[in-house]
Amino acid sequence: MAQILALLLVRRNEVVSSGTLMEELWCENPPRSASTTLQTYVYHARRMFAREGISARDGADLLITRSPGYLLRLDDREVDVGVFEHLVMCGSACLDRGDLTTGLLKLEEALATWRGPVFATVPTGPILDDCVVHLEELRLRAIGLRVETLRQLGRHQIVVPELRSLVTSYPLNEFLHYQLINSLFRSGRRAEALKEYHSLRQMLANELGVTPTSEVERLFQEMLGSDRIPAGVAASPADLLRSARPA
Repeated sequence: MAQILALLLVRRNEVVSSGTLMEELWCENPPRSASTTLQTYVYHARRMFAREGISARDGADLLITRSPGYLLRLDDREVDVGVFEHLVMCGSACLDRGDLTTGLLKLEEALATWRGPVFATVPTGPILDDCVVHLEELRLRAIGLRVETLRQLGRHQIVVPELRSLVTSYPLNEFLHYQLINSLFRSGRRAEALKEYHSLRQMLANELGVTPTSEVERLFQEMLGSDRIPAGVAASPADLLRSARPA
């Protein structure tokens, strides 16, 4: 039942077909009793909502039958994933308008809603697995925007420890490596930045057979030509995110 509710939650306020729910539960090999079993899960979910006194804001049923499947009626503000997605969208929009302070606040609020791996205690099938990938990528985007915004505000030293942890968790995410190298460099730690650059270059060659992106190479050339603590920012968050390789 938890698996069904998880899928209905991430697709709240839209009809999820019975076929989609069956695919999530049994992939391409549903048992003959799949339809009956699914109806039983929905029945128990409704009983649980009734027992706990949970209903939609207007007092109507939360989980309703609507052809060709079921719909879970929930406001985005009532679901952690909805709050997270909304805050990331708001933060990104603020940054696009040049409002760095508000954008940073929204992104930090979004990341504060993240309490661990997505659906850590729920079995997942192919559809929920795709949802997990989407949410993880959105979290990485929020992290990247937050880090770049902190850099634009001149707070390079703050992000270095966090970035070191992130590049360990996501070793093939070149955007995070770029941010670490840049933050070290702009904090006056050029030797460490150069060491991180060479480590990145070697790792990309060994793992993927590629060289760093043009943004990373431009930063490397800037580091080689600098004899003082640099100022300013090399590239915008949007430009860098477009060029980032996924983890």
